[in-house]
Amino acid sequence: MSKKRAISSIISILFILIVVFLDQNGKVLDKFDKNYERSFYFENCEKNSTQLFDVVDVSDGDTITISKDCKPTTVRLIGIDTPETVDPRKPVQCFGKEASEYTKINLKGKKVQIETDEMQNTYDKYGRLLGYVILEDGTNFNQRLIEEGYAHEYTYKTPYRYQKEFRTAQASAKDNEKGLWAIGVCE
Repeated sequence: MSKKRAISSIISILFILIVVFLDQNGKVLDKFDKNYERSFYFENCEKNSTQLFDVVDVSDGDTITISKDCKPTTVRLIGIDTPETVDPRKPVQCFGKEASEYTKINLKGKKVQIETDEMQNTYDKYGRLLGYVILEDGTNFNQRLIEEGYAHEYTYKTPYRYQKEFRTAQASAKDNEKGLWAIGVCE
């Protein structure tokens, strides 16, 4: 092999390595880091220095996706359960579509805080972050879902921080026949 051909081959290999290991901003990618994750939806995202997160998707009434450190993070709301709409093992339940729509209207595209609970695990068995969604005005959205009749109080194994408030909210929603508690809605 001639010297020119060897040098040309080395330059080609170096060029390919540079292209493969640099992202579009010229930063070296760490593809060997086990936490490396890249999503085209989050390429232009700036890391969050505050505690407000963008809600980028709503799966159903009690499960959302936020942008956390420029990565999609699924959040399961603590202390509530809304009727099912997306579980492939179950039919769509009464008032499920309404609960999902209510959550979409109120959260998608908005900024929220996520409050975890030291009395609960940080993540559930499906890898979802467990938390309370706090709106910019300080409203606990989990509790609002119960108050408006889109969810019922749900305790999974152990008590949680707002259990008393959520149970009171559910009793009020039932007494006032709101949402899924309205007469004739889910019979």
